[in-house]
Amino acid sequence: QVQLVESGGGSVQTGGSLRLSCAASAYTWTYYMAWFRQAPGKEREGVAAISTGGGIDYADSVKGRFTITRDNAKNTLYLQMNSLKPEDTAMYYCAAANVGWARLVAALYKFWGQGTQVTVSS
Repeated sequence: QVQLVESGGGSVQTGGSLRLSCAASAYTWTYYMAWFRQAPGKEREGVAAISTGGGIDYADSVKGRFTITRDNAKNTLYLQMNSLKPEDTAMYYCAAANVGWARLVAALYKFWGQGTQVTVSS
């Protein structure tokens, strides 16, 4: 069982930056890790994912603005978000998958955090 706890959300203005962190309760270097988000009235969408080998996927909407990294020694996943836009407003969730091809497919992720809110105002 892996427990995930997100932090770092908040309210910023358009163009601002935030850094999300996800602390895991167990060793996660064998897990595919990802960030998802869900805005009110919308489906959950994949934002960024990183494999155990460092392979990375980004949603087209965040490419060039967001960066996902992982620190296996600290069992922590990060999401650096720059040039934030109002459409980035959502609850952001950290997730872990014990399959090697999870990428941005939410259904393949077994463990989820409670989420951290990001609000971007214009």
